[in-house]
Amino acid sequence: MESVKQTVTAFFDGMRRGDSTAVRRTLAPGAVFHGIGSKPGQPVGLQTESINGFLKAVGTPHADVWDERVQFDQVLIDANLASVWAPYEFYLGSKFSHCGYDSFQLVKLAEGWKIAHIIDTRRKEKCR
Repeated sequence: MESVKQTVTAFFDGMRRGDSTAVRRTLAPGAVFHGIGSKPGQPVGLQTESINGFLKAVGTPHADVWDERVQFDQVLIDANLASVWAPYEFYLGSKFSHCGYDSFQLVKLAEGWKIAHIIDTRRKEKCR
């Protein structure tokens, strides 16, 4: 269980440092990111996030640290599959931006646990 948590933690540590190479090392080949959300007045939808776009954004210098603070609510493991359910709060520097839940699906490959899928919810209120 600790090695699964370490992979997720390494993902966010890399994001905080603006180190896209460190973030990429946590990802399985073909990893997929999804977000569930909506714009005001629009229905909730499923958005597919571009992995390369995300990595480019992480590695591009920005004024504020991207600080996603997760808690490990549940970690489930069966053989080479792990699922992590994690409430989070996201801060730009010290300023609260949004919150929600992350759901990670990880696979255990020859080089260790890698993130295959991330899906999250995003909101500004009712955090926990």
